[in-house]
Amino acid sequence: MGFRKLIKSKTLLSFITAFMLLGTNLLMAQTEATANTGGQPDAPQVDWTGVAYYLLLFFLVCLGVAVIGKILKIYDLTLKIQGKKGMKWNTVMAVVCLVFLIAGLYGAYWSFTVQGSMTLPEAASVHGVKIDEMFTVTTVLTMIVFFVTQILLFGFLFQYRHSDKRRAHFLPHNNTIEKIWTIAPAIVLTILVVFGFFTWQKIMDNTDAKGEPASINVDITGHQFAWELRYPGKDGKLGPKDFRLVTAANKLGVNFKKRSSFDDLQVDTMYLPVNKSVRLNIQALDVIHSVYMPHFRVQLNAVPGLPTFFKFTPTITTAQMRTQLDDPKFEYLVYCNKICGGGHYNMQKVVRVVTEAEYQAWLSRQKPYLSDALRKELHFAAADQPKKESQNRLALNN
Repeated sequence: MGFRKLIKSKTLLSFITAFMLLGTNLLMAQTEATANTGGQPDAPQVDWTGVAYYLLLFFLVCLGVAVIGKILKIYDLTLKIQGKKGMKWNTVMAVVCLVFLIAGLYGAYWSFTVQGSMTLPEAASVHGVKIDEMFTVTTVLTMIVFFVTQILLFGFLFQYRHSDKRRAHFLPHNNTIEKIWTIAPAIVLTILVVFGFFTWQKIMDNTDAKGEPASINVDITGHQFAWELRYPGKDGKLGPKDFRLVTAANKLGVNFKKRSSFDDLQVDTMYLPVNKSVRLNIQALDVIHSVYMPHFRVQLNAVPGLPTFFKFTPTITTAQMRTQLDDPKFEYLVYCNKICGGGHYNMQKVVRVVTEAEYQAWLSRQKPYLSDALRKELHFAAADQPKKESQNRLALNN
């Protein structure tokens, strides 16, 4: 009967299913890795110390706890059969709670010391510093609440465990306590939300503040699987786009019926002048992508048919960051933070923050978006030809 119950156990079946799925995934990963390396013997092996290992370890721990529980229960029954007083289960559970508290506090300490170094790098933008400050304040407040509540919770379970010498006091309601733990969090959250609102409003402000120079418009468009960058020309304006105009030569669908489109520049690397406001105009051509620049604390989805933007001001040049990190090859990068397909990992562009002089010198070397192939596609060359012939005739008449 016991064996039959074990086979019909839903928990056991769930564990078997999970292990089968993990085993299949690991086998597929191993096969793919071998195929990518041409079946060489030195191909990277599957890391068995991954999820499956820790899942098995968790299962063994649970099994060990269940076995210890059964042993204690048998011991308790043995004491009662012998006419002795059984185990004090309330004391046992209280000690278990105390052990759990100590283990949990150590786990929190380990998480801060080991995983704390895996946080985002230093903020290299004005609003990024404010976001980090809000994140730090929120983390400190929540950690204080976490430690206080957990220590009180498990400490009370241990200190006030059942005893025949005392009787618990039943407290059905207390208005003062209700007011404290309702009003205090409401005040704290309101302050955090207000500061966050002003920071977000600064980012999402469509117009530049009075007295400040106009933001530099940079057009970034995502498609599977690359970012396309476009800068305004001497007029400082980006030409409009229309998805119906997208072709092989006109990837972004720029509308050349507007004069502001003719001097737009197409670039491969995003150059930004330090300490100047930048407005990223974000769009997508096919599926949802996401502009992600961790050093600048910039992230916003690129949704087809829904133009969005993100304003920020870089504060640390690439050269300065290389010096700080002692890494001469360091580069800021813009990633895609949405799993948009098989080539998602490859959606990266270099972002280089430079001085104003370096930015202007780089800008003067960029090629126009209106390439020769696009001119031919739009029949601009055919339209210019008659004008040249008429000028030659006039020159001959003179």
